[in-house]
Amino acid sequence: MENRKDLLAGQGEELLKILKVRFEKNMSRHKDIDWTNVQARLNSETSGDKLWSLNEMEQTGGEPDVVGYDDKTCEYIFYDCSAESPKDRRSICYDLEALESRKEHKPKSSAVGMAFEMGIELLTEEQYRDLQQLGNFDTKTSSWVKTPKEIRKLGGALFCDRRYNQVFVYHNGAESYYSARAFRGSLRV
Repeated sequence: MENRKDLLAGQGEELLKILKVRFEKNMSRHKDIDWTNVQARLNSETSGDKLWSLNEMEQTGGEPDVVGYDDKTCEYIFYDCSAESPKDRRSICYDLEALESRKEHKPKSSAVGMAFEMGIELLTEEQYRDLQQLGNFDTKTSSWVKTPKEIRKLGGALFCDRRYNQVFVYHNGAESYYSARAFRGSLRV
């Protein structure tokens, strides 16, 4: 693979230790999944890029964890499970088009652009709601979610949060950004 992204010596082992501790601490997120199988998949030759992406999720404050297993594709599913939106992904607009449309006070990046660079996908509204079944996330922050083309075409973008024990979906101009808004990602391994 030409653009393979590898971790530096020792980073992989350290990341696996962090992921294992988180996995064992939050067993309710992944009932009936055995860490040994997850680790074997992460250690496989074909998972180098995925391990790099998980490290990016970790380094930006996402606290990735296993939230499921897809029987059809035989893949483990990781989501960002930090209590609040990942701290090093905040103050960003929705996508490159929105970023380029800003004439002044441009944010440092966009959610779609960062996710692409990290090798992950933005959560969809449905995935965000599924995540909220595993705990209370974004009670003080919010997260951009994958926006349908019809809405994006009109200049909007969607974000979600949890308030008053409910999950809310809102809209904003895609070019907007706030210090308490980031994005949550998913990765299949």
